[in-house]
Amino acid sequence: MTQGDLLDTFTISNPVMPFTTLGVKTAMLPAQTHVYNIFEYTWIYLEEEMASSGQRTGIANLPLHYGKVPPWLFGRMCQLAREITIVTVTEFGTDEMLRRLSDPFWFQAFGCVLGYDWHSSGLTTTVCGALKEGLRGLEMELGLFVAGGKGRTSRKTPAEIENAGHLLKVNPSSLVYASRMSAKVDNSALQDGYQLYHHTFFFTKDGSWAVVQQGMNETNRYARRYHWLGEKVSDFVCEPQAAICAQAKGEALNLVAFESAKAREVITQIAAQEKPNKIVSQLNRLKTLNLPQRPHISLEDIHPDRLSKIFLTAYEHKPKNFESLLALEGIGPKTLRALSLISELVYDAPVSLRDPASYSFAHGGKDGYPYPVDRKTYDSSIQFLAQALEKAKIGDRDKLEAFGRLRAWQ
Repeated sequence: MTQGDLLDTFTISNPVMPFTTLGVKTAMLPAQTHVYNIFEYTWIYLEEEMASSGQRTGIANLPLHYGKVPPWLFGRMCQLAREITIVTVTEFGTDEMLRRLSDPFWFQAFGCVLGYDWHSSGLTTTVCGALKEGLRGLEMELGLFVAGGKGRTSRKTPAEIENAGHLLKVNPSSLVYASRMSAKVDNSALQDGYQLYHHTFFFTKDGSWAVVQQGMNETNRYARRYHWLGEKVSDFVCEPQAAICAQAKGEALNLVAFESAKAREVITQIAAQEKPNKIVSQLNRLKTLNLPQRPHISLEDIHPDRLSKIFLTAYEHKPKNFESLLALEGIGPKTLRALSLISELVYDAPVSLRDPASYSFAHGGKDGYPYPVDRKTYDSSIQFLAQALEKAKIGDRDKLEAFGRLRAWQ
């Protein structure tokens, strides 16, 4: 099965769901309980406060599930997503809708209201898909656009943004750049073991934007969701996260950490000033050394000779800063990992190995004890969704069912 096949299953179809594997209260519950009574058995933990100058707004870790959402369910999700969005945009504006989508907790609650399993990785892809389909044809009226998606569809994001260019008040090239850089940061500058396979870009006619993207880790069978909000982005390559949701924390090659500032400067200087053959020679020499085993900083899968063309590209372009280097075509995880090793071992400028994950959904630690609930954020999200539901133009039965799911989440 390929990355593109990961649409993630709708867990309610399973007869029972063992909760012990999720680090929550031990129980064997009917799958319906998994969806509707979830806060009786789970907790929310906010490990760190959101930084006031944060840029990326959050990351969520969710278990990988396989399968497809039933068509009858997806159709209703599209309708409900459309109506909630219409109410939100009408009452509060498009920028507020972007802020909500970039809030990892609100996004999770939103997915549950639409009827999806609370903790599945499929919530991300399905909610984004429902929004894109539900808002189709309403883009001009609302001033809100959705581009990208999962797998191959994600690679169509630049073209979809440019196709909407004649409806925008800004040059679409800046939005294309924001889309590309947010993906490059989470896939290359932050190497946490999660390979991106989903990227959805939300934008307005005035040029505001938000990103919801997701990567998967085939080893631990989890997906990690990354949220971005354009209005908070002042620097793509220094502390782009305000809060990050994660099932667990570990080491990560974190080139966008504050403490990696010196390494970013050194890496840029190496790429812009060192001749490619010298860089290759240094890497070949390092491969002969008995270096400490570190999963995210290793030369085991790197062949220096194969990177020579990329080093030549960087040398010819002479990037002025790390963001310019990262933006170059061909600069990816292996190139940055190789340059990071030279920065540390040759120039004594180590890269941070801090995993920026700080925000966790629906479970406690490995010892099974619950963490305290962030009641302020929790209550605010529930109240906002309740108000939107009350005004949504949907059938009475669908509205009652959605309120039931919202009460269960509460």
